[in-house]
Amino acid sequence: MKTTVKWVVALLYMLLPAAAFPQLTLPTVGPALQLPDPALGDISDSLIDPVSGMVNVRVLERLSRSELKSVLNRLRIDRLNQFVRDNRDYVERDRNGDPAVRGVLIVTGISGASLERAQKEGFQILERTEIEGLDLNYVKFATRPDKSLKSEQNQLQKLAREAEVSADNIYFTSGTTPPATNAALLANSKVRSGAMGLIDGGVARHRAITMPVEQRGFAKGAPVASSHGTAIASLISGSLNPDTRGLLAADIYGSDPAGGNATAIARALGWMAQRNVPVVTVSLVGPDNGLLARAIKAAQQNGMLIVAAVGNDGPAAPPRYPAAYKGVIGVTGVDQHEHALPEAGIATPVDFAAPGAGIKGASTDGKLVALRGTSYAAPLVAARLLSFYPVANISQIKSAVSGLIRDAKDLGKKGPDKIYGNGLICSKCGLR
Repeated sequence: MKTTVKWVVALLYMLLPAAAFPQLTLPTVGPALQLPDPALGDISDSLIDPVSGMVNVRVLERLSRSELKSVLNRLRIDRLNQFVRDNRDYVERDRNGDPAVRGVLIVTGISGASLERAQKEGFQILERTEIEGLDLNYVKFATRPDKSLKSEQNQLQKLAREAEVSADNIYFTSGTTPPATNAALLANSKVRSGAMGLIDGGVARHRAITMPVEQRGFAKGAPVASSHGTAIASLISGSLNPDTRGLLAADIYGSDPAGGNATAIARALGWMAQRNVPVVTVSLVGPDNGLLARAIKAAQQNGMLIVAAVGNDGPAAPPRYPAAYKGVIGVTGVDQHEHALPEAGIATPVDFAAPGAGIKGASTDGKLVALRGTSYAAPLVAARLLSFYPVANISQIKSAVSGLIRDAKDLGKKGPDKIYGNGLICSKCGLR
């Protein structure tokens, strides 16, 4: 009980007005690690099925802990390197080595004098925006010609020391699904205020999705039906009560090669705050980001509870955000035997576990497909949390989270632990 109370108190601490406490310092993610032992290449090559994109569980379960760390770390780094190479016209690395939108810097908390100083030094303002619903302002700058994002981030920070200068980092889905096929986007329905929120890709039409879904795009071409967003929407649809108000789905990817960025996520949170969404599920992972951190905190101060996957990059991966932010409920996945998925991250704090294997979800081709990953555990926890927290109200957060904790099945070491958090939620949820 002491751990439970401590967790709830920490969450409420984050939700109090900013003036009540000094600003918290958030950790940062360091530069990308070097590639592990090249001899592990054959293992990593066989770990992911090239056709389905699914993890080869038989290979995964044969690995020792040290092999698991090295192989999954290799896959993570290879995936990021490949992404940057394939999208070099749209993406580059920031000063921490993380992928971000090419040539763009996001600044929050900048003074008028620093803004003028930056312009005199040649930094062009692309956009000055207030995110409605969050009371959050930012300025988007273009980097100067022939300058790297890394060097420009450092230079702009020197010109505006009081501000927070971030790249527009890109966030990736934390689960494996087959590649999207041409699919019809689910017809837009108007949902009532207080619906559950989903920040991901677009949702396709499927018989397993029976609840009303209202979609909005926050990227070029969005909303566009995606495999990941569709699978998660089907899990939510199968887990919510029949009288649910529906789902508010934000597509932050669309057809944009640099979609899934921090700006898109922040704007999606603003939309959901305007619609009084009490619970939002986010199955995306990436680095710490100044704009995203402020958007999360502002949403929490509106009473929004955010549930996020801890990621599938293995025990050697750094903390993954947004799950690693204070007050965000981090979720890991378990298999059919209620054992933690070996690929689940452990550096990101875990609050709850839910099924992340042995379940099925909607595919964009109209079929049901096998799912695996912490991506698919997070929405199950979020849907259950909604039953305890149907209306955004800070005064009800303590009782809602306490109710979810009482509902959890203790796994691993007795009491809360770093592998399963407060325990397993919704052990029978998910299509089988």
